[in-house]
Amino acid sequence: MGSPPVKGFGQGDPALAAWTEAVYRPEDDVLRQIRERSVAAGLPPIQVGKMDALHLEVIARVSGARKAVEIGTLGGYSGVCLLRGMGSGGFLHTFELDPGRADLARRSFEHAGLADQVRVHVGPAAERLRGIEPDGPFDLVFVDADKAGYPGYLAWAEQHLRVGGVLLADNTFGFGHVHEDEPEGEDPGAMAALRRFSDRLARGGRFRATMLPTAEGMSLAVKIR
Repeated sequence: MGSPPVKGFGQGDPALAAWTEAVYRPEDDVLRQIRERSVAAGLPPIQVGKMDALHLEVIARVSGARKAVEIGTLGGYSGVCLLRGMGSGGFLHTFELDPGRADLARRSFEHAGLADQVRVHVGPAAERLRGIEPDGPFDLVFVDADKAGYPGYLAWAEQHLRVGGVLLADNTFGFGHVHEDEPEGEDPGAMAALRRFSDRLARGGRFRATMLPTAEGMSLAVKIR
């Protein structure tokens, strides 16, 4: 079985990316094992990259998040990083469409010693999110799921993040095609949804937003009203 493709970081220079990972050491043994188990289980290599995962942990720490929502669990890699950033008082609601992936993620959280701080919800997030609304408002929302759903997830976050809360969304460069009307190899509808997401996030007045220039683009925003 081959290794999954390595996600880029920085200026797209492999030597610079290797130096960055060597210095900042974003992946420890626990995370490496989660990644390897995900590959062995046949999950697609779409979980966040190593440095992107470190971004999640650091942003969760600096924001002081204690109640977080993740839309798109996959194998639990990014959720473990968020929980590490939230510390022992943190709790994560994470949403996964596929029951098999959800089971794998639960094992990942157990392996990381975080099983008591997370609930894995199975099913369409657009339907299941309403079930956690009584637990809000939330401190942090991370979106890494179906791209066509991003505008809807943003609308939910607008209502259920606290003022000062953080929104993060991965892949918002649309794999390099978000700016194209006729994207080669990508779903035009999904790219249009990502454009609507960024337009509202940046210009809708509810958030102050920026883009972390990772290879795939990670939107970062703070709710201001």
